[in-house]
Amino acid sequence: MNAQLVESLVQAIRSLSPAEQVLLEEKLWASIPEPSTLELMQLAEQGGAFDFWHDEPDLYTLEDGEPIE
Repeated sequence: MNAQLVESLVQAIRSLSPAEQVLLEEKLWASIPEPSTLELMQLAEQGGAFDFWHDEPDLYTLEDGEPIE
């Protein structure tokens, strides 16, 4: 790791005017692609945040309700 380079970059960024810092931030964020819907779905599925639903009882069955005619 080049700590000296990182420190030089931090100093250079801090020396920018507020408008230049905003422009730099916009340029940096523009280069990061947003995740696709499929990637978000995979993250939600693999992340484990919704695993508790596997242990929940089924509240409704195919026999519940009335058929739609």
